[in-house]
Amino acid sequence: MRTKIIKIGNSQGIRIPKVMIEESGISGEVEITVKKGSLIISPPDHPREGWGEAFKQFSQDGADVMIDGDQTLESKFDTAEWEW
Repeated sequence: MRTKIIKIGNSQGIRIPKVMIEESGISGEVEITVKKGSLIISPPDHPREGWGEAFKQFSQDGADVMIDGDQTLESKFDTAEWEW
């Protein structure tokens, strides 16, 4: 599809047809990058997405213990499966 770059205030933009937006699944905030002379529009990365729920689960499982130099946490591998 061809479209024109339009003036939007002090910026410029393009109109993206609704069908293309729906097909891409992108909504709300987007990430725009330039690669080899092309603009790439993609959903933003959320590197910490799900961390809150994971920490909550750790707490419920009792796995959120403080580790310091005097303590060691041994796993099943450390106590049962490891041999020299």
